[in-house]
Amino acid sequence: MNFKMIRYTLGIILKFEALFFLVPIITALCYGEHTSLSAFSATAGICLFLGYVMSCQKPRDMALRARDGFVIVSLSWIVLSLFGAVPFVLSGAIPNYVDALFETVSGFTTTGASIIDSSVLESLEHAVLIWRSFTHWVGGMGVLVFVMAILPLSGAQNMHIMRAESPGPDVSKLVPRVRRTAIILYIIYFALTLILFLLLLIDGVVASDAKNQMGVFDALCTAFGTAGTGGFGVKGDSIASYSPYVQIICTVFMLLFSINFNSYYLALRLKLRDAFNSEVRAFLLIVFVVIAAVTVNIFTSGTEGATTLGEAIRHSAFTVSSLISTTGFATLDFNLWPEFSKLLLVLIMFIGACAGSTGGGIKVSRIIILVKGMGRELGDLINPKRVKKITIDKKPVSSEVTRSVNAYIVTFFIIFAASMIFLAPDGGSNGLLTNFTAITACINNIGPGLDMVGPSGNFAFFSPFSKLVLIFDMLAGRLELFPMLILFAPATWKRK
Repeated sequence: MNFKMIRYTLGIILKFEALFFLVPIITALCYGEHTSLSAFSATAGICLFLGYVMSCQKPRDMALRARDGFVIVSLSWIVLSLFGAVPFVLSGAIPNYVDALFETVSGFTTTGASIIDSSVLESLEHAVLIWRSFTHWVGGMGVLVFVMAILPLSGAQNMHIMRAESPGPDVSKLVPRVRRTAIILYIIYFALTLILFLLLLIDGVVASDAKNQMGVFDALCTAFGTAGTGGFGVKGDSIASYSPYVQIICTVFMLLFSINFNSYYLALRLKLRDAFNSEVRAFLLIVFVVIAAVTVNIFTSGTEGATTLGEAIRHSAFTVSSLISTTGFATLDFNLWPEFSKLLLVLIMFIGACAGSTGGGIKVSRIIILVKGMGRELGDLINPKRVKKITIDKKPVSSEVTRSVNAYIVTFFIIFAASMIFLAPDGGSNGLLTNFTAITACINNIGPGLDMVGPSGNFAFFSPFSKLVLIFDMLAGRLELFPMLILFAPATWKRK
């Protein structure tokens, strides 16, 4: 274990977090919010000082092994969250530190689960609101990927960090140099976010309701939340009070940010067949099938707010896109929808987005591998002598990837079951459905669940211990489980 390199990298992370705080600091200056200005400035100063102390001496050995990469990623996200929660407490927006930590982890992991009641959300200062949304944008592509794009750490061995932080069963470089790969990913990410922001600003022209039209601040926060597939909004009803135009734009971009960013790079290089691969096709097929099924169900059942076919299509498309992308925005309280629609929504919560996107969940590529693996096993039972490999896009899937996917699924449900047990003491008052979907929403980085944690509810009623369990679930889900679990293995901390 390269402890000096871990210390050095965490120092860099703290300095970058101080830089991130400039966004709420500038916002506080613009709106004259002195309490938030003091809170964010003080925290930025602490981060800058500690970051300088920890990174002032560069280690001689800059090499990173696989376990070093996993530990660096896990500790970086924990450190970011621990300090990112401080301004919430200092500003008085969230006085309880465990609650503030829950909100911050939910932001950085792009979960969007909140302990803030919708009735008081709009009364928070602008600096606090934009910090909540900005944490989504920072965490969407990955904090360490951002650092690698700006400041290279140790050459090609940065791939250990990218593999630990990037979502999906397999991570590959777009170009030979890892830093260039990180830069390309962030250029695409930034470009899509900018396009989304500009399109949202058009709402000020097309919106008929001047009170709820999308201004610059709202557009920026919504763009951050959509791009990071996070879901923190600035209004108590999420996206419901905005115009249908805004809802349609968010629907489209939630899906765009759910697609592997490698596909955009390949499309720009005119490799359209490779860009529109089997994972993208399967993802879009699932989306359209579920949208069609939910539309028919809520329309024929006379669901409030979806009494016309056009409304049913718009709300079902938005909700399905929001949940499968693990964003968590809402235009209607889908907790009130028919049971069939709610069942489909819970299922797509587990499926999630594509690998290499900003979305969470198990990932479509893993589902494909699992389904093909099941088919292969059935075929082997019928014809034991045959030899058939799992292929995706006519390329064989290595046994290492297959083993990794199987291990991931087993670990996922072990953590899920353990979380259910840990939350059981709260179950008497909360109910099984609340706890089940709360864990589903947190480990898949979605945000809202059903029952008490539905779109009109929040997570404030959970005990401090339960919130800590859900915090772990959010971090584990965002970091693909194993980077968090490796922290608990004694062998990880041996020097050799």
